[in-house]
Amino acid sequence: MVAEAVAGAKEPWWIIGSAAMALHGAGPIQVGDVDLLMSRRDAAWLLEQHGLAAGPGSAHDRFRSDVFGSLALGGFPVEVMSGFHVRDGGRWRELVPRSRIRTDVGGAALFIPSVHELIEMCSLFARPKDRERERLLREVLT
Repeated sequence: MVAEAVAGAKEPWWIIGSAAMALHGAGPIQVGDVDLLMSRRDAAWLLEQHGLAAGPGSAHDRFRSDVFGSLALGGFPVEVMSGFHVRDGGRWRELVPRSRIRTDVGGAALFIPSVHELIEMCSLFARPKDRERERLLREVLT
């Protein structure tokens, strides 16, 4: 459903977070939603296609997005974000994946960062659940 929803995107996009980890085979991991990272233009376009206004995400001490919205695809929550920033020490750092790996699910192409890059993200996020996810991802490499 995600691949179908983003079919009109003009720029690269990625599934990140727990859904990307599960697509790499990390587990056991609970996927509560799909985190979809897109360009500002494509995120605004996708949200507008679903009747949602494209605006900044709510303020958080560790994360912020220039464009954020949550929509349901097939009853499953998809968090659409762009300009996703993580507080790294005393500064905000925009998270833009360097890798883009295609994985096919049910005949549909989805794109995720590499395992190594997801490990870097978990380390940067530094929450207890991210430390556990980092451990699970390292097991995928062995």
